[in-house]
Amino acid sequence: MITKRIIPCLDVKDGRVVKGVNFAGLQDVSSPVELAEYYTRSGADELVFYDITASAEGRGLFPDILRRTASRVFIPLTVGGGINTLEDFDRVLKCGADKVSVNSGAIRNPDLIRQAALRYGSQCVVLSADVKRVDGQFRVFGRGGRDDTGMEAIGWIKHCVDLGAGEVVVNSIDTDGVKGGFDLEMLAAVCQAVKVPVIASGGAGRAEDFVRLFQTLPGVDAGLAASVFHFGEIAIPHLKAQLRQAGISVR
Repeated sequence: MITKRIIPCLDVKDGRVVKGVNFAGLQDVSSPVELAEYYTRSGADELVFYDITASAEGRGLFPDILRRTASRVFIPLTVGGGINTLEDFDRVLKCGADKVSVNSGAIRNPDLIRQAALRYGSQCVVLSADVKRVDGQFRVFGRGGRDDTGMEAIGWIKHCVDLGAGEVVVNSIDTDGVKGGFDLEMLAAVCQAVKVPVIASGGAGRAEDFVRLFQTLPGVDAGLAASVFHFGEIAIPHLKAQLRQAGISVR
C-alpha cells in the first residue's frame, strides 16, 4: 500500500493565516512562520502555503513572508497564489518552495502547466482545483472560489494532468470548513480520471474522516486540512497513530 501523507494547509491573507467556511467568513488564526515551525515538529509530511487573495487582487505572491516561512520548514513545501507566469514559478521556487500550485493562472492560460512542466518537471507542478456542485455538475471556480468558470471539473482536471500537472489538490468548496467529512463522491470521480497523486482537501472534522477517506478511496494519496489542525482539534501524531491502527500506512 502506498504510504499516505498528512498535509496541513496555511491559507495566508495579509501575512496572517486565516480560515473560513465554504471559502468565506475568514478569521485570523496565527503567524504562518510559527505554524510552519509547529507542523514541522508535529510530524506533518508536507505543508501547503496559499496566498489566498493574490489572484483576486491581481498581484504576485508576497515573497518576504514566504521566505521567512520556508526558512523554518524542513518538509516539502507547496506554494500557490497569484501564479500566472513562468517567472512566478521561478520566483516562488527561489523563495524556498519545493512545488508550485497553480489554479486561476491555469484557468486563464492552460499552457502555463505545459511550459512549467517542461522547464521544472511535472513533479514540481501542482494543479489546485476549487470545485463546487452547480446544477448537479462539478464546476471549476477561479479567484479563490469567487468565480464560476462554467467548466466541468473532472474534464478540466484530466486536461491539466495531460498537459503535465504531476499532482492534483481537489478543494471541495461544498465541504470546506464544514467538518462533516471529505467529499468522497467528488474525489472518487477525480481518482477515476487521472493517474497522478490526488490530494483531498475540504471537510475534515475528526480523525475518523481521514480513516474513512483512505479506506473508501485507496487511490487518494494524501489528506489536507487546515482548521482542525490549527485549532488543535486533531493532533497529527494522534491522527497517524489512529491511521496505523486502522491498517493504513503512514510515515
